[in-house]
Amino acid sequence: MTALRSIDVSKVFEDGFTALADITLSIEPGEFVTLLGPSGCGKTTLLKIFAGFYEPTTGRIEQDGKDVTNAPPEKRDTAMCFQSYALFPHLSVAENIEFGPKQNKVNRDERLTRLNDLLRQVDLEQHRHKLPNKLSGGQQQRVALARALAMRPSVVLFDEPLSNLDAKLRESVRREIRGLQREFGFTAIYVTHDQSEALAMSDRVVVLNGGRIEQIGAPEEVYQRPDTAFVADFIGSANLLPFQRVDDHVVETALGRLTVSGPPDDAAGFLCWRPEHAEYGVTEGDNVVNAAVSELAYQGSYTDLHISPPGVPDQRLHWPGPASGVSDQVTFRLPPEHIRFVRGKLG
Repeated sequence: MTALRSIDVSKVFEDGFTALADITLSIEPGEFVTLLGPSGCGKTTLLKIFAGFYEPTTGRIEQDGKDVTNAPPEKRDTAMCFQSYALFPHLSVAENIEFGPKQNKVNRDERLTRLNDLLRQVDLEQHRHKLPNKLSGGQQQRVALARALAMRPSVVLFDEPLSNLDAKLRESVRREIRGLQREFGFTAIYVTHDQSEALAMSDRVVVLNGGRIEQIGAPEEVYQRPDTAFVADFIGSANLLPFQRVDDHVVETALGRLTVSGPPDDAAGFLCWRPEHAEYGVTEGDNVVNAAVSELAYQGSYTDLHISPPGVPDQRLHWPGPASGVSDQVTFRLPPEHIRFVRGKLG
């Protein structure tokens, strides 16, 4: 039985804006699923429908096999962590965490057990009597997470919880969230526009664009085998090239004639390859390209090179070394097994 499921869900707001269209998604118990996409793609709207804050215009929501489409948030076995933390400013850390169990008349001994366990697990024991405004952003986010878990929900919904934190702290807190999810075993639905969060934390990633699902898959799948030009371009760096089919294993592109591992789908709009898949030190054979370097940027572990084939957007390469090792021209090979074909268009 699925933990949470949307079936043909659409959401049209009063001004006529369609935020979601025909969303069908099944989430298994204990799974960590990320809703990923740009601003306005519908990911937060879908999360709020799962939470019960919005009702869908069409379709239905099921939790543990029961229809909860019209059930209010308090009647669902879910908890939510907000981007803004949403802590009660006049209550201490301990009082914030205890708030839900108190409202639901959990007995005092059980409340204290949950409180003390959670304070220890989020490393806030020494801050139990402090007000939220005396805590750092990372500490406030951990209080918000502990407060959500105090109700022992089967599903926790995360609405961009790390977006207000600096980069180093985001990495630390995301590890804590994933660790607690594994420890408690709750189902997690996590909204973000940050591809690195999605790839690092998820069992599956749901990529949304314009209110529709573009692709669902494991992080490795959506990165290495994108279905559409949007997914390829949104997740990581991708080079997209128009092509003309010569035969089942050869295409013509702005980089020249390339050998591919299989025939393009009839719906394919672009040839796609990742900058890190370029091979260097090969000067002969199939798929060897010689190109002028138009721009470069040192990134630490590699140098980002741009080449500008005529009539197409810049293509990017990851040169494995410092910028000092790059000349005006670069020769590289594109392995056929790393060339994919994707549907759709950009923009």
